[in-house]
Amino acid sequence: MFERGCKPPAQWRIGTEHEKFVYRRADHRAPSYDEPGGIRDLLMALTPFGWQPVTEGGNVIALTGPDGGISLEPAGQFELSGAPLETIHQTCAEAGRHLDQCKTAGDALGLGFLGLGFWPDKRRDELPVMPKGRYAIMLRHMPRVGRLGLDMMLRTCTIQTNLDYASEADMVRKFRVSLALQPLATALFAASPFTEGRPNGFLSYRSHIWTDTDPARTGMLPFVFEEGFGFERYARYALEVPMYFVYRDGRYIDAAGQSFADFLEGRLPALPGERPRIDDWKDHLSTAFPEVRMKSYLEMRGADGGPWGRICALPALWVG
Repeated sequence: MFERGCKPPAQWRIGTEHEKFVYRRADHRAPSYDEPGGIRDLLMALTPFGWQPVTEGGNVIALTGPDGGISLEPAGQFELSGAPLETIHQTCAEAGRHLDQCKTAGDALGLGFLGLGFWPDKRRDELPVMPKGRYAIMLRHMPRVGRLGLDMMLRTCTIQTNLDYASEADMVRKFRVSLALQPLATALFAASPFTEGRPNGFLSYRSHIWTDTDPARTGMLPFVFEEGFGFERYARYALEVPMYFVYRDGRYIDAAGQSFADFLEGRLPALPGERPRIDDWKDHLSTAFPEVRMKSYLEMRGADGGPWGRICALPALWVG
């Protein structure tokens, strides 16, 4: 899978992902999924712009369209996963279209959007949970492995840039440079200094949260800088990351803490005797959260959500 991601420079693209908090303008409350004028209605209010609903268990939980996909984070944080584009000018225009559409839909529903890395005033118990099966599993598992994992899920927003690589050697160079620069990106885009209405002592409390979320799947990956790093070494790392779930027949099966290596051998307790499909491996890769992550491209993950200009500035930083 990693090797198949290699592309000649003419085919390189830029992907930008960005999340926003949604709040009710009347009382600043975070809306639930199914209340009138809530998150479900916000998703459906975007369909006149050409977005198509994606359902899970009878609930609309995402949208697809020419500008990529719109999805929901656990407490209703609203995310655009942008389409692969050729230039930062195109990704900036894409972000502008999305934000204009959100503003139009939000105005009709009395909803506003906040670009910060952490909810500045909300407690965990004030926030809704979206009806997505994988989130139910993760919410149960997070307190077992860290003190702040629930805050990561419910109270943070981020901006992310995705870039292609030409070869294994090119991937290694880009992985090392982006991982080394990740603290700089965190500092440049820091925007989460408040917790429950008070200064929290951090410029980026969102980045602090990742230090106590789940040490088995987060952090800086020192092995990336070791001699011999490449596709195989990252695959071995991913196999060591404990699983969250397996998706089968439209439902998420709880496999939290179990081993993907055991799954390869048909010894997964959640699905005894069954071996993984390629989609299971893709799902598993999406549950590792290092500061830079590899799929069939590289994801530079660690920047606070912030004022809208940051959405264009972050890919500009990584593209150079």
